[in-house]
Amino acid sequence: MPPQEKFETSVHLKNDQSNGATNCQTSTNPRVTEADGSGRDGAKEMDFDELLPYVGEFGVYQKILFLLMIPFASFVAWVYFSQIFITLIPDEYWCWVPELENLTVDERRSLAIPVVGEGYSRCSMYDVNYTEILLNGSHASGPLRATKACQHGWEFNYSTVPYATVATELGWVCQHDALPTMAQSIFFIGAIFGGLIFGWIADQYGRIPALIGANLMGFLAGVATAFTDSFWQFALCRFFVGFAFDNCFTMMYILVLEYVGPKWRTFVANMSIAMFFTFAACVLPWIAYFLADWRMTCIATSVPLVLAVATPWLVPESARWLVSQGQVDKAIEILGKFEKINGTKVPDDVYVQFRETCARICKEEEADKTYSVLDLFRSPRLRNITILFIIIWMAISLVFDGHVRNVDNLGLNVFVTFTIAAATELPADTFLTVVLDRWGRRWLACGSLVISGIFSIWASAVSNNIYAATLAILGRFWINISYNIGLQYAAEVLPTVVRAQGVALIHIMGYVASILSPFVVYLDVVSSVLPLLVLGILGIMSGLLTLFLPETLDKDLPQTLQDGEDFGKNQKMWDAPCIGRKRDEETPPPAMFRSFSSCSVRNTMRASLRGEPLKSSMIRRSSVKAKKGENTDTQVERL
Repeated sequence: MPPQEKFETSVHLKNDQSNGATNCQTSTNPRVTEADGSGRDGAKEMDFDELLPYVGEFGVYQKILFLLMIPFASFVAWVYFSQIFITLIPDEYWCWVPELENLTVDERRSLAIPVVGEGYSRCSMYDVNYTEILLNGSHASGPLRATKACQHGWEFNYSTVPYATVATELGWVCQHDALPTMAQSIFFIGAIFGGLIFGWIADQYGRIPALIGANLMGFLAGVATAFTDSFWQFALCRFFVGFAFDNCFTMMYILVLEYVGPKWRTFVANMSIAMFFTFAACVLPWIAYFLADWRMTCIATSVPLVLAVATPWLVPESARWLVSQGQVDKAIEILGKFEKINGTKVPDDVYVQFRETCARICKEEEADKTYSVLDLFRSPRLRNITILFIIIWMAISLVFDGHVRNVDNLGLNVFVTFTIAAATELPADTFLTVVLDRWGRRWLACGSLVISGIFSIWASAVSNNIYAATLAILGRFWINISYNIGLQYAAEVLPTVVRAQGVALIHIMGYVASILSPFVVYLDVVSSVLPLLVLGILGIMSGLLTLFLPETLDKDLPQTLQDGEDFGKNQKMWDAPCIGRKRDEETPPPAMFRSFSSCSVRNTMRASLRGEPLKSSMIRRSSVKAKKGENTDTQVERL
């Protein structure tokens, strides 16, 4: 589950001189109540995003942290995709007959394997006495011989996949060909438990411990995978590798985003994936290809995760998380390091205002604790929106993962095809960075899902392998866009008081759907048309469902449950922000509101690794609190 930052139960911030930490007291700082017309209690607001420009929104230190994302982005790509290359099965295989081992491959197949269609049978052999046939000097099969299932394993043609994999070594073919699919589903079950456990660790003990723990778990389970010699051993290791999925990168991703100013989050959130994750995914097939040993591939892609133990010496703990835990002094100490490296200086009075704002936010968060994810289902419109988001995100997760795993069914070189398909992440993320804040969420999500579905169905109807693979890769390109819009969209629509919990629920349901995706790909054993056909239909249906969601572009985010119930009520299904934008620009709103809606909200909520940065509720908290007093007044007038 995405980590949800929260304050501890007792909390009013006041500096404790005895230990240097900032703890919560019931007394109120007199400065908070001085009337200068700026905050709810009259004090000037200074939230984290307003403090960052003094420290540097994307200075030298933030750029260093951005580059330090490279290894962690590589780790998550390898954790996610490595099973594809350690369970590959060549297209051609046939029964192994020990008695014929001294014959050539062609002679063995001709003598022992029935011809089926245009090739040899994969799972049956002639039921004859091969020793007697060899003694008689016959190296050719006779007509109308009885057949039986393979008795001694299989032979594989390693010309296309130039190495043995765990699936070929353990014979996961024919009646056992569902085992790799089951192992991948077990991986996603592990991801659910890992999200819950490391999300809790991130909340209770900080981002750094969660980051180290997730990567060490991936390292240990990944290396252990190389020494498995049975399905259940392999599946158990994949379960624990699943613990590291997302978490081995997400915590670092959140850390960097929490230190970057709002106007830079779009760039950092998308380009870290577009460049670092994409490069690692494109390199992975060739690591497996040139090592040509599935055990060495496991080790080579798992051992680097141990480098995460160096994180505490290279990466600071999240200052936003420290603030949420009442440790404002420690957060300010970390920001002091940013000042030194960035060559900036924060005035003392700015830190004073920041402390006072933290105290007020701390009190307000106490009220938010009374809400739970169940509140999303208590009012009719908010319930419908939440259910729609769950269904749509489950479909997006299933279709995305289905396209990733279906690459082996496209009939071309799997290493080249996977590399090209993975490379679509770069143009998809770049395109999204440019257009999302111009075209809006709803129509872009709808269009990308529908177009992905059309290309997928088209690919399933084409018999030529090259054309089908090209169309399938185009389908992958558009589902990449949908995936990146996904949970960000939900985080913008769900009200503040239950946003983190709601995003967590939707994210977990996406994992549940991903458990099913390997079985959708497995439909290839029934018909090669079915996987892409199912993915295409799901894409189109979920795309059309997005039209029933409200648009969030340039809108103030809902904060209370009533805000969530009313959000988008005045919008029509066919409204498109980019169409009405010209008219709006001719009569711009007052500068204060224009700045808030187009910068603070949109850019703060923009970060989009599958919606991951919204795992940190502090990212959205700091930018919406400044509006909370204004929105409260609006609600009073409405009532």
